[in-house]
Amino acid sequence: MPFERPSLSALVERVRSDLRSRLGLAGPLVRRAMVDVLGTAWAGAVHLAHGHLDWISKQIVPSNEMAAEFVRRWAALFGLYPGAATFASGTATATGTDGRPIPEDSILQGSNGATYRVTADAEIDGGEATISVESVEAGTAGNLAAGETLTFESPLDGVDSAATVDAGDGIAGGLDEGTMSNLLSRLLLRWQEPAQGGADQDYKAWALAVPGVTRAWVFPLENGPGTVVVRFVLDEQEGGIFPDGAAVALVQAALDAERPVTAEVTAVAPTPLAVAFTIAVTPNTTEAKNAVSAELADLLFREAEPGDGAGKGTIKLSKMLVAIGVAEGVEDFTLTVPAADVVPAAGELAVLGTITWT
Repeated sequence: MPFERPSLSALVERVRSDLRSRLGLAGPLVRRAMVDVLGTAWAGAVHLAHGHLDWISKQIVPSNEMAAEFVRRWAALFGLYPGAATFASGTATATGTDGRPIPEDSILQGSNGATYRVTADAEIDGGEATISVESVEAGTAGNLAAGETLTFESPLDGVDSAATVDAGDGIAGGLDEGTMSNLLSRLLLRWQEPAQGGADQDYKAWALAVPGVTRAWVFPLENGPGTVVVRFVLDEQEGGIFPDGAAVALVQAALDAERPVTAEVTAVAPTPLAVAFTIAVTPNTTEAKNAVSAELADLLFREAEPGDGAGKGTIKLSKMLVAIGVAEGVEDFTLTVPAADVVPAAGELAVLGTITWT
């Protein structure tokens, strides 16, 4: 039979009873009798020891209740470590007088508050110069959209103070250090599905090892014999879960470094499939609506995966109905849209779209 940890009150009663029995005490005692005071103190110490043993039991085998320190220790045994944070980089256009230099290591301040440095000497030509920049600190905070402004911290002779981030991905590629939840999921995957020299789970593990990647799916033979397509998302990324070109390039490089020599692997961003809902809820309150939104978002996080054109990734209508029905505070509801299962096309990933409340 499994061991059931006794409660503090049960331990107090047990220790007090044992002490009274050993000392031959019978009948009622005064409220603060020494034997009961000692019994309570002893029971508290035993309860603390039980708690420590309970905590230790959660560290000896990888599980979702494991402390971060032990996640790192266990993961290191399999050569797994949190993904290192990366620096955002890109180009910007500076303007000024022809022939004026922009030295390497010049510092600029972004409109997002992040600091950047020029990574190569440049010179104004034709009234402008393209400068390569990189964030001074690693992480997603260094990512900056195209069209945003960079300002030189120290004025440069003949160079305008403001530069503009170039079109395209902007300044991108900055990722935060991998989270403990990501490291734990990789550890559990490695524990449950050992590497097999190019099996599906190997490609998934290689993708998840890239900082920021939280979910990945493998599609063998999608582009023909010998090919593998890996789609992935970054759930903790600000501004949306779908990767940009810089993130795709990082995952592609990681896969190329690990793949079997006979395999042609391609990293791809899934195509968003925003699932719109039309719902009437009772009671028609903000709290009930927020609860429904949270349940639907959780359902799509758990169930959604990129489609393969043959039904993979389908979100069942019955599960959507259940998700709405179990939302806290909802007494009754009517779901009008969608009216059937949501079936993504090849490469599409279902995400929560607009909810229309009626």
